[in-house]
Amino acid sequence: MSTENKAPESVTAAAEAASYPVAPGYRVNVRSGPGTKYPVVRTLAAGAWVSIHCQTPGEWVSGPYGTTSIWDNIGNGQFVSDAYVNTGRDGYVTYRCS
Repeated sequence: MSTENKAPESVTAAAEAASYPVAPGYRVNVRSGPGTKYPVVRTLAAGAWVSIHCQTPGEWVSGPYGTTSIWDNIGNGQFVSDAYVNTGRDGYVTYRCS
């Protein structure tokens, strides 16, 4: 595995398995790829929590947690902008998707 696909040094196995809250009061669209031009595959209910399998760069999005190009993979073919997920960090919290 290349260094580019590794999680930050501070990421632990426990953090990788963690769930993160979606911004309160938002129903977030889950898309088939890392951008708003990808089709919506489902919508997360307000108050939802997600497990992040991996993260990938994509379209820049502004949301309640800032402006970012990071997209969180929450399932097979399911991506949400990290701008709507409270990971507690501005950068990557787990491995990049390969």
